[in-house]
Amino acid sequence: MPLDWIRVEGDRLVDESGAAVTLAGVGLGGWMNMENFITGYPGNEENIRRVMLDRMGRASYDAFFDEFLLAFFDEPDAAHLAALGINSVRIPFNYRHLEDDAAPFELKEAGFAHLDRVVSLLARHGIYSILDLHALPGHQNQHWHSDNPTHVADFWTHRHFQDRVVHLWEALAERFKDRPEVAGYNPINEPSDPTGEVLPVFYDRLEKAIRAIDSRHVLFLDGNKYSTDFSFLDNRSEPLPNTVYTAHDYALPGITSATEYPGVTRGEYFDRSVVEQTFLRRTEYMRRTGTPIWIGEFGPVYSEDRSQDAWRYQLLTDQLEIYREHGASWALWTYKDIGLQGLVYANADSPYLELIGDNAARKKTLGIDSWGGSDAGVRDVLDPIDALFDREFPDFAPWPWGRQPHIAVLVRHILLAEPLAEQFGDLFAGVSPERARELAASFRFAACDERGGLSEVLRSHLGA
Repeated sequence: MPLDWIRVEGDRLVDESGAAVTLAGVGLGGWMNMENFITGYPGNEENIRRVMLDRMGRASYDAFFDEFLLAFFDEPDAAHLAALGINSVRIPFNYRHLEDDAAPFELKEAGFAHLDRVVSLLARHGIYSILDLHALPGHQNQHWHSDNPTHVADFWTHRHFQDRVVHLWEALAERFKDRPEVAGYNPINEPSDPTGEVLPVFYDRLEKAIRAIDSRHVLFLDGNKYSTDFSFLDNRSEPLPNTVYTAHDYALPGITSATEYPGVTRGEYFDRSVVEQTFLRRTEYMRRTGTPIWIGEFGPVYSEDRSQDAWRYQLLTDQLEIYREHGASWALWTYKDIGLQGLVYANADSPYLELIGDNAARKKTLGIDSWGGSDAGVRDVLDPIDALFDREFPDFAPWPWGRQPHIAVLVRHILLAEPLAEQFGDLFAGVSPERARELAASFRFAACDERGGLSEVLRSHLGA
C-alpha cells in the first residue's frame, strides 16, 4: 500500500486523513556519509577515501565502494527494520556523492540513484525516509561527521558554499517532490554557527528555494550548536510553515564512561527526571510555538562488557517513554556499524574487521575517535598541554564546547588521526577487486550480528 503524504498540523504530524503520525525510526549513519567510529577508519571520510584510492588503485577502490554501498543497506535490512516496528529511516548523505569540489554545481547522477534505491526499497516495506544532508561543502560544524578535516566550519563565512547547498536542495526537491514516501527534508545536520546570525537567514533562504519547487514535503530544521540550541530563533515571530524543528538528545550517561544509571555521571546524579528535564530544555522552542517535536538523534553507545548493557537499555527505555508522553517522533542513532552503537554490526571474524583489527585497536588506545573514544591512553601528552593552557590561557573557551574538547579535536582527532589514516590505507595495498568486494560484503545483513537486547527494547516499545 502506498504511503500517505505527511504534513504538519499544529503540534503533530498527520497523514492525508488527518490522523496523527509518530515517526519511530533509526538513522542510517555510515552509509552515504561514512564515519570513523561506524566503519572503523581514523579521521574524516574524504581523507580515508583518498588514502584508500592511492593504495588500492581505481579498479579495487571502485569494487570496494560499489559493494559497500549495496551491502550496507539492502532488502534484508529494510525487512528487519519493518519487523521491529520501525516506520521511518533518516538517511544521512555527504554532498560529495552529488557534486565534486573541483566541479561545483555539476550534479552527479550516481549519488541520486543511491538515494532513490534506498528510498524505494524502504517504501516497499512501509517505511518513510527523511533525507538528511549530513556533510555540507565548507563544513557546517567543527567535527568529523561533517567530513571536516579541520576544526573550522567555513560554511558560515563563504557565500559560495551556501550557494552550492541551495543548488543541491533545489535538485533534491525537484527529484523527490512527488514522492510521499519521503516524509521530508532535513537540510543541515547539526549546524554550528558560532555567531548564531547566519543560520536563521540561511534557513529562510533555503526554505524559499525549496518551496518554489516543492510545497508539500515537511522541513526538519536542526537547532544550532549541534541541534541543541534554538535561541537563534528567539526574535522570530512565528515558525516556518510545514516545518518541524528537530533536537538531538544524547543523554550524558549513555555517551560517557558512566558505569551505572540511575547514578552519578561527571559529578551529577542522573535518573529519569533529569533525563526528562534535558529533553524539555532542548525542546522548549517547539513546545512554546506549538510545533511538532522530532528527536533526530539519540541513543547510548555500548561497551565491550555486555554486563553494562542493562542500564544502557534502561536509559534508552526511559527516553522512549518520555518521547511517547510528549508526543515526540524520533530516530535512534544508528542502524549499523562495527559494534559501538548499531542495532546490527559487522561480525568480529568478518574479513573486513580481521584486516583492520590492529589499526582499530591502536585507534582506540590513542583515543582518535571522538564518539565512544577515551583520552586515557594519551594523558601523558594532554596533561602538559592542559597545564600550559592553565598557565598561559586560563580563560580560553572556544566555540562550541570549550577548551578541553577543542584540544581533543586538534590533538587526538586530527593530529594523531592523520598518520594512522595512512597506515589504515596501507592495509588495502595490493587488494584485488575480488578481495575488495569480499571485504565490503562484511557489512551485508546476513554477515552481521544483531544487538538482541536493543532489538527487544524497540520491539517492546513499538509493540512489534
